[in-house]
Amino acid sequence: MKRVRSSALTAVDSGKRALELLGSESSSLKEIPVVIMSSENVPTRINMCLEEGAEDFLLKPVQPSDVSRLCSRVLR
Repeated sequence: MKRVRSSALTAVDSGKRALELLGSESSSLKEIPVVIMSSENVPTRINMCLEEGAEDFLLKPVQPSDVSRLCSRVLR
């Protein structure tokens, strides 16, 4: 497996909190792709997240094919 870059995962309880956390850190965090994961399949919410800049939106339960698709998009 080719390692492109190091990574870290931070989980928060809301999208608002995630934006607050990313906004309070250094500007280098603005390059981090944001991926929303939720069990709520609400098209208007999904579209809003993507329009606001999320790289992707994954529905729970997450399938291995979802992760593969995401990795190929984010690590290109």
